[in-house]
Amino acid sequence: MDTASYYRELGLRSGASLSQVKASYRRLARQYHPDVNPGDDQAKNKFIAITEAYKFLLTVAAPDVAGEAKTPGAKPTNQAVPSGPPVAKVTRKEPAAQSKADLSAAEEKLKKDAYIELQQLLKYQRFPRAIALIEGLGQRMPEDAEVRQWQAIAYQRWGRHLIGEKQVDKARIYLKKAVKTDPHNRALWAEVERDFRRLEQIY
Repeated sequence: MDTASYYRELGLRSGASLSQVKASYRRLARQYHPDVNPGDDQAKNKFIAITEAYKFLLTVAAPDVAGEAKTPGAKPTNQAVPSGPPVAKVTRKEPAAQSKADLSAAEEKLKKDAYIELQQLLKYQRFPRAIALIEGLGQRMPEDAEVRQWQAIAYQRWGRHLIGEKQVDKARIYLKKAVKTDPHNRALWAEVERDFRRLEQIY
């Protein structure tokens, strides 16, 4: 399942904002919750699917125009990847990381601005620039788990793009870098495994 499929699962168009993702999930969760539909396996499966989609989209939904960023600091319980990932159930909890209290106001602004720019670069498939941006931020904030996650995401997205460009060896390098950068991200692992399966099937 790709990112667009997760949006569709919640009845949304690709690129919907974080507040739209939350609102749609709340509405559907009330409709399909097992407590509301006891003994209904179809409703239960739908609830599981929308919950998985919601958890994934928490990490990739666009910041709201009003500035509600699904800031990198939003800390969803389960993390994943911008624009492209998981089918396996996401069950990762964010490891202890550099907290906002450890960042100066300037660093916090730098991080937020970099996040917004990263989203745009990934959206328009400007992967080399996205990687340069996030690697620079990673050098500035080496202990920040969220920054590591974004860096891994950028690598995975670039690796996936390279598969389409038939640059197989380079794709493998970046996919491996993705999981090495954020090894505890189960959603990312699932997505990278899918990319490797695609490599095997196509090449």
